[in-house]
Amino acid sequence: MEQFFPLILLVLAFALLIVLPARQRKKMQAKAEALQASLTVGTPVMLTSGIHGTVASLGEGTVGLEVAPGVVITVARPAVM
Repeated sequence: MEQFFPLILLVLAFALLIVLPARQRKKMQAKAEALQASLTVGTPVMLTSGIHGTVASLGEGTVGLEVAPGVVITVARPAVM
């Protein structure tokens, strides 16, 4: 049994370093997709770059973001955090 102890430790290390972070990434991605699907005009959002604004329009793969009164920028949907 003692000869298998290093192998057991290796398998546990693999699980901790590979499997658990992958599960967390998948959860975060699902949360981001749910947020992007629930966007409506007038929703305050923040982009991954840190820009804050209000959703002014929704396109096929883009979002019009009003960052100042009368200033609307178009960004890709995945950029919305």
